[in-house]
Amino acid sequence: MLDTFFAPKSVAIVGASASLDKLGHIILKNALDSGYPGKLYPINPKGGEILGLPVYPSVSALPETPDLAVIVIPYPLVPASIQDCGEKGVPSVVVISAGFREAGIEGMNREVEVIKLAKQYNIRLIGPNCLGVIDTFTPMNVTFAAGTPPQGPIGFMSQSGALGTAILDWSLAGSRIGFSKFVSLGNKADVSEIDLMDAWVDDPNTRVILAYIEGLPDGQRFMEVARRVSRQKPVVIVKSGVTSAGSRAVSSHTGSLAGSEQAYAAAFRQSGVLRAETMQDLFDYALGFAYQPLLNGDRIAIITNAGGPGILCTDALERAGLSLARLETETTRQLQAFLPDAASAANPVDVLGDAMADRYRFALQHVAGDPNVDGLIVIVTPQAMTEIEATARAIGEMAQQSAKPILGCMMGEFRIETGVQILAEHGVPNYPFPERAAKAFAAMRDYRQLRAQPDPKIERFDVDTDKVRQIFRKVREEGRVAIGDAESREILKAYRMRIPASELAATADEAVALADRIGYPVVLKIASPDILHKTDVGGVRVGLQTATDVRDAFDLIVYRAQRYVPDARIWGCLVQEMVPQGTEILIGMSRDPQFGPLVTFGLGGIYVEALKDVTFRVAPFDRTEAMAMLGEIRSHALIEGVRGQKPLDKDAIVDALLRISQLVTDFPNIVELDINPLMVYEQGRGANSLDMRLVLSAK
Repeated sequence: MLDTFFAPKSVAIVGASASLDKLGHIILKNALDSGYPGKLYPINPKGGEILGLPVYPSVSALPETPDLAVIVIPYPLVPASIQDCGEKGVPSVVVISAGFREAGIEGMNREVEVIKLAKQYNIRLIGPNCLGVIDTFTPMNVTFAAGTPPQGPIGFMSQSGALGTAILDWSLAGSRIGFSKFVSLGNKADVSEIDLMDAWVDDPNTRVILAYIEGLPDGQRFMEVARRVSRQKPVVIVKSGVTSAGSRAVSSHTGSLAGSEQAYAAAFRQSGVLRAETMQDLFDYALGFAYQPLLNGDRIAIITNAGGPGILCTDALERAGLSLARLETETTRQLQAFLPDAASAANPVDVLGDAMADRYRFALQHVAGDPNVDGLIVIVTPQAMTEIEATARAIGEMAQQSAKPILGCMMGEFRIETGVQILAEHGVPNYPFPERAAKAFAAMRDYRQLRAQPDPKIERFDVDTDKVRQIFRKVREEGRVAIGDAESREILKAYRMRIPASELAATADEAVALADRIGYPVVLKIASPDILHKTDVGGVRVGLQTATDVRDAFDLIVYRAQRYVPDARIWGCLVQEMVPQGTEILIGMSRDPQFGPLVTFGLGGIYVEALKDVTFRVAPFDRTEAMAMLGEIRSHALIEGVRGQKPLDKDAIVDALLRISQLVTDFPNIVELDINPLMVYEQGRGANSLDMRLVLSAK
């Protein structure tokens, strides 16, 4: 439980100062100015009085045990202060002080010491290197930000303290964003986003959870908690460090280990988290979730007094995958009877530039009441006859009566300022441009779809894990990490995946004998644990029709391998059945540092190499997710069948994805894997795993 961070009965400010320019003074003053109802204990060895409060020399000298201690002293003194808090029995500590992990190796060692002490005394800790904590309902502000934000239903956490100060300043400057809780996490030595999500899911004052993150300490646990939390309230996250340059910046900023962009995107989707690309998107989405009912369908109506913005809004809705509501005939008839002849009674409903508040009010009543409408965007441009305040009140009153979400789009700035304020008083978010309102509705749609997904049902296939362990043990004993085609075939067989008939030949004579038994034509592949990319060394020959072809190909393949990779161990060649041509599919896996096994799917050949047309999931995943992967690649039409071609065997692809998901989950020491190609045939004819490479961890 983290209750003592947000509703403590008493707070000690360790490092409180009488100097106005010291953080210890600012934090104490913020706590007093926020109206905190509990007891505040300034801690400073100099004693005396600060802001009318008696100062104590240490936490241990306090007359009671505070629920929360906020430490803002030079970093060399922090460990001793943590110990002092621990011996007093303080359950929660916020460390504002910097100079820890973000400062390099020495700082990391200091942070390790602080973590050790906190665990020793069962202290929960936020920070170090953070801005602090705010709860507007307690109320309490123990940050060094300039002021306390307005009260509202948004819980916000940030790994960046500086970004947090900017957002708080923005909220104070009339952005009309209200917060329930605000936490700057800093280095996340203990309390992380995962803990806060878990704590806020049952918080009645928090309707939507927002986060700015740079990295996650435990990706699998994050997914587990986020999946559960997002079922009850929206979780919207903006993730920085998604480019290679951004990832390097993250590492130098807080020492976080940034996982791959693909892993975060897949993990967010699988756990029901909404991804915001920008901070603007983050708060645009939050406004809709925080102040309006959820969107129960995709049919949106537009009411506008200007044609251009109405068209822009229509385009934005279509791009977002939403649709214009088709109004009932009776709704259209009533609008036509009331609106001027030049107005449009179809959706978008154009009430014309001379529309006063009564025209908007009439349109709102009838459009909001239409059963074909799931949500409304109301556009108001400040024209000469526009009654800004009265129109805003009409929108606000309808929003309070309606069970459907209504978003405002008052465009402009100077003339619409009072109208935007009236909308805010009625709980109606205002977006300055129609495209942003459309994106907010799209986020509501996405959340509805994510929440409607059933809990994953992970299948377990009957496989031979002992066989795989034996192979891995042999590889370890030989000091290798790479596993070639011959051993990979045995792994695929152990996981009951279909593979072409194939046997290992140590000599050309053996290769001919095997080809005679398998039946022509055949394929020859170099068999070496040191050559994973066989085609790069000319190590593959296909379509061999005779014994002479096989003998010549064997000698040539071995010669090329020895020439290009002189130190490679050559076991001979695999003689493989020549399977019919189908569609080449790639299934791969790389192990992400945050989330673990990240499974890749896409069409093989040029689609992977040139177009990078792939999609990802964090394993393990279920059949629903595997099937969804097939529709996410740009070339998915080729799977469905185009220009007279029959659809591919989607069940066979899904089965292969699920078996690989199980394999890489069963064996965490697999760090890389590629089946390329998985040859897939038309529906009902299955798939064949032609080639696999696999790499184990070095440990």
